Amino acid sequence: MPGLLRGVARTAVVAGTATAVSNRVSRRQGGRWAQQEQQQQQEQQQQQAAAAPPPAPAAAPPADDMTTKIEQLKQLSTLKEQGVLTEAEFAEQKRRLLG
Repeated sequence: MPGLLRGVARTAVVAGTATAVSNRVSRRQGGRWAQQEQQQQQEQQQQQAAAAPPPAPAAAPPADDMTTKIEQLKQLSTLKEQGVLTEAEFAEQKRRLLG
């Protein structure tokens, strides 16, 4: 009977040790993956910040002369056609210009 008890005890120790080691390896690997994900997110944010379009040109001060407003609208239209301004940016600038 003492031999059987030793065998059971040894099995329990080996199984417990294996479980502890396995859990530790899993936690460490999970930490590494989390670090890699965080680094990738930071790199993506930096790339997005570098690729961000330049800010839209500021609206000119209101002019009393209608021809000046028409010229500014033509310039905005040209910028939109060239792809410098999006449709939404063009609409916002037009709204600011016309008041």
